[in-house]
Amino acid sequence: MADLRQFEALKAVHAEGSVTAAARRLGWGQPTVDYHLKNLERLVGSPVLLRSPRGSRLTPVGMLLLERAHRILTLSERAIADAREFGELGRVRLRLGTFATAAASILPFVAASADDLGMEIDASVEEVPALVDRINRGALDAALVYTVPGYELPIRPGVEAMEVYRDPLMLALPAGHPLAARPAIDLATLLSLPGERWVFATSADDAIDRVLADAFAADGKVLDIAIRTDDFQVLLGMTAARMAIGVIPRLATTAEHPGIVLRPIDDPSFVRSILVVTPSPEDGSRRPSAAIRHLVTAVRDGFAAVRMGADIHDRSPSYRSLKE
Repeated sequence: MADLRQFEALKAVHAEGSVTAAARRLGWGQPTVDYHLKNLERLVGSPVLLRSPRGSRLTPVGMLLLERAHRILTLSERAIADAREFGELGRVRLRLGTFATAAASILPFVAASADDLGMEIDASVEEVPALVDRINRGALDAALVYTVPGYELPIRPGVEAMEVYRDPLMLALPAGHPLAARPAIDLATLLSLPGERWVFATSADDAIDRVLADAFAADGKVLDIAIRTDDFQVLLGMTAARMAIGVIPRLATTAEHPGIVLRPIDDPSFVRSILVVTPSPEDGSRRPSAAIRHLVTAVRDGFAAVRMGADIHDRSPSYRSLKE
């Protein structure tokens, strides 16, 4: 069986050009380097080095082994680092920021997953601009945020963003609305609604509102904003009362809403990208810590469970009758 030290020796000789220099690089004696290289040659049945008074270079067999050795050594180093980090997870406390709909849908799943490893999650719920500000200042270890295609979040250099879910945007209409019978709303149909009154978020920079307002502006139209609120239940209540209509993420519509018809918007711009953002590791690498990687996996699994539940919910007779 191969010994990792054999690969270390081979790698060092290739880098240094001689067995003597390789021994100095590794901090080993020259006989030790020779010993590992000869054992490697016995294993493969062929020379791995060409030795000369001017030094040593790898044979074609040695070069083939070196290519594999790089991968094996990298994987072994990563395995040790991962195991060390995994063993330390029980002493990790993560400061996680999230927006409200993500908190309601997946935070219990994420917290339970972290608890299984002995990790602690300190969660806070805020609007996206506040979360971005806190992650930029280093006041959070990770944050769940969202944006829409074409709208970049103002995250500083050194903050990594990983997409974990794509959340379709739905048009909320009152039951009996002329468009309620349609299975989906295309962009041309959506742009035929400038006379409606709309519910927008309190922030003028909300990504969902921007993609809607910009689509109308590109068509030379301005929306009539009836009310601004960050509470999707208010949006749905006003829609049911025929006071306004609005765009709502599917993630916020998992419960039944009497008097409401929800229709997908058939345009690739009308989707929000949910991201985990986290500062890059202090060691300068771009690879997140084991705790952050576990968090990202838990978040993705949580959204997958939500997605599966939503698919089942959409197919249920009671929800179909509500929507139709």
